[in-house]
Amino acid sequence: MKKHIIEQSLIFFSVTKWVVLSSAIGVAIGAIVTFFLNTIHTSENLHTFLPFPPHYLLPFGLVITVFLISKFAPNATGHGTEKVIEAVHKHDGKIDFAVIPIKLVATVITIVTGGSVGKEGPGAQIGAGFASFVSQIFKFSALDRKKLVICGISAGFASVFGTPISGAIFGVEVLIVGIIMYDVLLPSFIAGFAAYTTAKLLGVNYTYYHLQFGTGIPFDIVLVSEVILAGLFFGLVSYFLISVLRRTELSIKNIPMNPYKKAFLGGSFLVLLSFFIGDEYFGLGLDTISTLFYSDPQLSEHVPWYAFIAKTFYTSVTLGAGGSGGVITPIFYVGATSGHLFGTLLGDHYALFAALGLTSVLAGTTNAPIAATIMAVELFGIEIAHYAAISAVITFLITGHRSVFQSQILQMSKSDMLNIDYGDNITKSSVDASSKSKEKMQKFKNRFKRKKVKKDEETKIESIQTNKEQK
Repeated sequence: MKKHIIEQSLIFFSVTKWVVLSSAIGVAIGAIVTFFLNTIHTSENLHTFLPFPPHYLLPFGLVITVFLISKFAPNATGHGTEKVIEAVHKHDGKIDFAVIPIKLVATVITIVTGGSVGKEGPGAQIGAGFASFVSQIFKFSALDRKKLVICGISAGFASVFGTPISGAIFGVEVLIVGIIMYDVLLPSFIAGFAAYTTAKLLGVNYTYYHLQFGTGIPFDIVLVSEVILAGLFFGLVSYFLISVLRRTELSIKNIPMNPYKKAFLGGSFLVLLSFFIGDEYFGLGLDTISTLFYSDPQLSEHVPWYAFIAKTFYTSVTLGAGGSGGVITPIFYVGATSGHLFGTLLGDHYALFAALGLTSVLAGTTNAPIAATIMAVELFGIEIAHYAAISAVITFLITGHRSVFQSQILQMSKSDMLNIDYGDNITKSSVDASSKSKEKMQKFKNRFKRKKVKKDEETKIESIQTNKEQK
């Protein structure tokens, strides 16, 4: 009895400790992220004073971004979440404090000048950086610092997404593919909810799409079959997005040229490209995403079929040339527009497949199917839950063992017919489809042959008996 009392007392102390810590860190991050979001909004309003489109400034914006990051905070490079995952796995959650202001300013400059990036990754990196700063001030242990940084990730995502549950789950699920860190689940939930509530109280407005579906979504076998096909399609889209992002980054990195020249030429190239395929792929693209969630196809008929391909390319060049920002909003754009294309090909359920595309491509590119499914419910309502779950999990599997976050650790195989050599991160993991798959296929063939032989024998016996009866 005494042992049980001691055990429960220690658990109570631990829970209380993390409730207090995660609440405090969530409130602080919610306030910081609110300032970040308001800065972006205010800066975008300055576009009205320009005598030309804002993306004409992109070459100069990328040059300024490269200068700020290389000079003051090299870890603020890229799309944010990647560096946070790396800090958790390799540096016990230690993040340079300079990342917070530099990431904020660099991301605002990139977005305002038309860079095709998002705000969620920087929000997570800013939140994680602040959590790391607090833990170092109070000299937390390495384990507690990692936990608090994970809370910072969840708080950052939840307050930018406007989806406190999926945002918190995403911060935990995105670290290791195949494992959810249950010991950080409670503080992540609390930090995410505290950050989201704080942002709401400070005036941040979030967009949800529950009413755009109008009447209920029917549940029938035909639609389920279409959703399964959509999951397969979104898996290919996710693979395409990951591959283009990675190859573009490496290609630009290997160009033997001054980084400032690369940034200027990269931005100039996108400006020139916009004269041929359009300028709607600059910036966040939230207006385009919103129009896709209405059932009336006329509202989104201006979105071309290749929109998801163009957005992928614009985002890849922006980040590869030195832009600062996240990949989650571009993932939303790619997912929603590819889903709209799929619905157009089927000739029905345009809004439903756009919504499924948004969450499914998120699941595939980030290996976070649970967070993606919950996000579908938070954004679109409970009616979409079963379809979102089917599509997200299929996309997650079809995408394979790859991710937009190269520092993710792989701890599961998406097929029992593959041999996986788990490396330090997902890019160093190797997949062997030769020995084990051949063995599995041979077993399947042998089993099929045995069944065929048995069936032939049974047919022969039945034929003999029939002949005897006829005689």
